[in-house]
This record gives sequence, C-alpha cells and structure tokens, in this order.
Amino acid sequence: MGSRVEGAAAGGDYGRRTGRIGFLPLRRHNALLGLWTVVWFLLVARSGGVSWHYLRQGEQLLFGDAPGGGLSLYARHPELQIGPVSLLAARLFAPFPPQTGQLLAEAVMSALGLLMLILVGRTAALHYLGTGTNHRRLQQRILIAGLAFIPMWVEVSVRFAHLDDALALFFTTLAVYSLSRGRSTAVGVWLALAADSKPWALSFAALLLVLPQGRRLRVSALFCALVAVAWLPFYLGNLDSVAAARFVIPNQPASSLRWLGVSAPSTPPWDRPAQLSLGLVLGALAVLRGRWPAVVLLGADARILLDPSVYTYYTASVLLGTLIWDAVGQRRLVPWWSWIALLSLYGGTLLIPSDPARGLVRLGFVVLSTAYVLLWPTSRKRTRQRTRTRARTRAAEPVDPPSEWPAPLPSSTIGA
Repeated sequence: MGSRVEGAAAGGDYGRRTGRIGFLPLRRHNALLGLWTVVWFLLVARSGGVSWHYLRQGEQLLFGDAPGGGLSLYARHPELQIGPVSLLAARLFAPFPPQTGQLLAEAVMSALGLLMLILVGRTAALHYLGTGTNHRRLQQRILIAGLAFIPMWVEVSVRFAHLDDALALFFTTLAVYSLSRGRSTAVGVWLALAADSKPWALSFAALLLVLPQGRRLRVSALFCALVAVAWLPFYLGNLDSVAAARFVIPNQPASSLRWLGVSAPSTPPWDRPAQLSLGLVLGALAVLRGRWPAVVLLGADARILLDPSVYTYYTASVLLGTLIWDAVGQRRLVPWWSWIALLSLYGGTLLIPSDPARGLVRLGFVVLSTAYVLLWPTSRKRTRQRTRTRARTRAAEPVDPPSEWPAPLPSSTIGA
C-alpha cells in the first residue's frame, strides 16, 4: 500500500515538473491549446473555405486534361499564385466530395497549427539547453503566445483555407526546428518545400546563413536545386509562365504602400522583387546580429509592408514570426509581440473604420517590430553564460554535434 502511495506521489511530482497530465504523453498547455484550436475551428468552419476553390481549380488543371493545364498552368492562369507542392497536397483531398474534402483540408491545416506550436516550444527548449531555463515557465510562454496565434492561424487555415500559405509556414517551422537540432540538410529541404508551396516564402531562406560555414554552401545548393526542380518544368514547358511573376492585384487603400507614396492602382512592377529582397536583407541582418529567431518575423514584415493587399490571413505569417521571436528570441514570460501583432493588425482591421488609419497601423507595426528585434540591446552576460554552458555540454557528448548548436534534450525533459 505504501509503495502505491509513494508511486502516486512520485507521478504527481513528475507531472508538476514536466507539465504532463499524469503519465500521458500530453502536456497541459498543449491540451489547452488543442481545445482553443477546436473552439476556433467550430466558430469559423461554417463560413470557411473562401479561397478553397482556387486550390481545387489548380490541382484539376495541373493533373487533369483540361486545356490550359499541365505545364501551361501558370502561363494560362497567372492568378493561381499557388506553388506546385501545394497543388500536389490539394490533390490528396480530391477523391472526397467537394464539401467533405474542403472540411478535411481545413481540419488538417488547423491541426498543423497546433503542431507548429509544439515544434516552436521544443525549438525554444533546445535553444536554451543548459542555461537553467525553467521549462514550466517556457510552457506558460508558449501557452500565452499560442492563444494569440491560433485565431490568426484559423483565419488562414479555415476561413480562407489557403493551403499554400499554411504549408509554407508549416515547412518554415520545420526548418526552424531542424536548425535547433543541428540538422543542416533538413533545414535546406524544408525551406525549399516552403518556397515550392508559396513563392513569398523565399525570404525565409535567410535562415541558411545560420548554418555552419562548412555546410552553408552545400545546403544552399541543395535548396536552389529543389526550388528549381519544382518550378523550372513550368517555365521550360511554356515560356509564357513568366506571366505569373508579373500578375498584379489592386493597391488597396488600407495598404502600407499608400503611406510610402505609392498611389498606383495596382501592383507596381518593382514591388514583388522588392518584397523578396527586403525580407532577405532584413533576415541577413538579423543573423549577423546574432538574432536568427527574428528571421521569420522580418520576412513577414517585408511582406505586409510592401504588399498592395491587406487580407487578414497575411497576419498569420506575422504571428508565426512573433511566436518564434517571443519563444526563442527572448525569455520574458509574457510574449508581448504576439499580442501586439494580434491586437494591432487583426484588431485594427475589425475596429478601425478608416482605411488610411489601418495602413498607418500596419506601417507602424512593421517599423517598430523591425527596429526592436534588430536594435534592442540584449544581455551580453546571458549570451556569454549560454556559450560557456553549451561548450560544457558539447564536451560531454560522446558524438561531436555541429559546433553552432546544442545537442537535443531527451524527449522526457523537453518542456514545451
């Protein structure tokens, strides 16, 4: 009898230390975030799938026999700004009746959002390995940030059902997680799949600069090859596919471009190259400053700053960026930037009636968040302590891991 009581007490202590629900492989904060995801899914599902018809049309044209399909897809339908990997994924839902396939796709994308929260939490735990980080506190940080992230994720995954954006962000999250595990080849593969899902994800390629110098060139070549394998067949199959890169959309009154003096009625010809270039430059600056967890946020900032449209699902990429920055880039309990992004970008869309005022809010968020993550001073003492601790950890490893990264925590001790 006594041993049972002791075992129960030990189990309770283990649950308190790890945040697990008893001995179940489920932590409390993830269970709460799962319930939060279900609530938002049920709230939005009835009015969801706004853009799903684009995915269905694209996969039918790519894999069917209709005129203007196949390798001529982007030449004949430049409005389908959807990567081939996303169209291939949409094909998985084609055997189902249209409504059922759409609902299944929305459910799968919603689940991917929850998985991304878990991956970011584990990335943070790996990043702070050996620094004395309180993992229960880290779990609380992921929970608070996740409560802001999920509503915007449901916006892209359910309301608009943008499988291409969802996959681009999911693969980017896998790249960030692989980076924390020291798996350099996987980083290149996941980043390429992100770009093959949605072209604007190319700006996240700045994460390749975080790789060890001896591996950077090889992985970058692999990244370029995988991007070329996905896109070149369309350009070689029909040279008019370049029309997809020139496709324009209206310059909406609430866009930040208006505040930058761009009054053209539609997308300027320099806009998309400038988006990509700005995202890459800001990401490279973040890496040079030792702040690689800001790369995704800066790439998303470049997108919403220079995009002529202001669809609410764009904000999901910003919330992923703030999530990674709040969880990995700093150690405050309250993830302020995730909530600032949600309230200003999404809340502003709902509560601010003036289009120019909404554009000013978007511009203000981009300027402030970019300046903060690049220029705000960090603790040198904390950085030196982390470096010394990681050096001791590497010295104790039987197999020498990549010099830039810590070895992964055992699964039983990762706190997020």
